[in-house]
Amino acid sequence: MPKESRPDIQEWAEQVHRATVDVADMLGVPSEAYARDPTSLIPALQGWVSRAPLDEFGHPDWLALHEDLLCHLSDFLIRRHGARWQAERDSATSGGYRYVIEATGVDGRTRRLDPDRIVRRELAALPIDIVRMLATAELELRLTRQPAEDV
Repeated sequence: MPKESRPDIQEWAEQVHRATVDVADMLGVPSEAYARDPTSLIPALQGWVSRAPLDEFGHPDWLALHEDLLCHLSDFLIRRHGARWQAERDSATSGGYRYVIEATGVDGRTRRLDPDRIVRRELAALPIDIVRMLATAELELRLTRQPAEDV
């Protein structure tokens, strides 16, 4: 990648984390609780999206919800499973790259996941289920044992 178009992954990760902490704060989850256990945000976030008047949402509302869910999903994977942000070449984007989450699964293999794709899939399958969204990402990255592997 040309030097001027290189992504600042550290800055991106910090912005995503701050956005997630802001959502936690908005929903009454203390930042210390979230820092100790990223699952502490799940009940409050689920309650919020369950009560949100989605049928009244305009385009800006959907964008904000998408961003909040993307930040939470990504930050959860980083804090809970030691995942990390990576930049992946993507000629379809204006910057020539997109951010993906990379993690090593329980099988020792490193995989990448586009959190945007997971969130879009969740938003297309209303009602929104935060646990389902997180579990989908964990399964794709193989961060948890698969039932067939436990036998």
